[in-house]
Amino acid sequence: MKSLDPQQTQASVLYALMAGVVAPRPIAFASTVDEEGNVNLSPFSFFNLFSSKPPMLVFSPLSRMRDNSSKHTLQNIQATKEVVINIGNYGLVEQMSLASTEYDRGINEFLKSGLTPVKSERVKPPRVKEAPAAFECKVRDVITLGEEGGAGHLVLCEVLLLHISEDILDEQGRVDPYKLDAVARMGGDYYLRATKENIFELPKPLRSKGMGVDQLPEFIRNSSLLTGNNLGRLGNTEKMPSPEEVAAFKSNPLVAYILTKHRDNPDIQRGELEKLGKKLLDDNQVQDAWKVLLLSNHI
Repeated sequence: MKSLDPQQTQASVLYALMAGVVAPRPIAFASTVDEEGNVNLSPFSFFNLFSSKPPMLVFSPLSRMRDNSSKHTLQNIQATKEVVINIGNYGLVEQMSLASTEYDRGINEFLKSGLTPVKSERVKPPRVKEAPAAFECKVRDVITLGEEGGAGHLVLCEVLLLHISEDILDEQGRVDPYKLDAVARMGGDYYLRATKENIFELPKPLRSKGMGVDQLPEFIRNSSLLTGNNLGRLGNTEKMPSPEEVAAFKSNPLVAYILTKHRDNPDIQRGELEKLGKKLLDDNQVQDAWKVLLLSNHI
């Protein structure tokens, strides 16, 4: 492991490493106005949801490392206490990136990026018509985290009104992640697109009290084949299948094939059953995986 002391590391190097591993990060596409009504639009990837009652979003514009100057977005927020946080997706990621250009103060990034401003209902900054969702916010507070270049400024935003496109909702009115087509920021020039191939589901432990990895049979915990994710999935179940359920699973076609083919070699039987158990875990067939793994220990 490489170890770095932040006090002994150049700010730009520290930023690149931290932004590279604290990822992926959602992007706040923030629209603001100054005291004269000039519009600014810029993306910030130090951003997330921090409360639902009251609904609070927080993002952090950094002071510029080269000269410790503040971003126009921060200056506008400090002056007006209002912001619209638009959510970008893959359909506008190039325009969102273009809006991050450091244009001179007073230049309208809506015009530069080719995006469409829509009048907000509760605040003065406009929202982005093309965005799948937008939050009209009042700024509760700005917390400055340091005095040097690279210091963050936590902007605490209370949501006054949420706009969400019906195009990204499912039949139950919930956000469909496949329709959202979200993007997230990685390090350097890298982004992530949340496509069907890389979206997956995990059962939340809140729905049940998993037994925990510490309660798994020793032969499973010490397996050289099963990964930490595999053990975590097994530990998220409340109890193991009964001996009767395990014995009955010998009639499963794949299990019966392994037991028959390698009837004269118990070591191979165990190895093949363990491989099958891992495959079942990877395919989210947890109860069947349990039965196969427990069978492997009784050969």
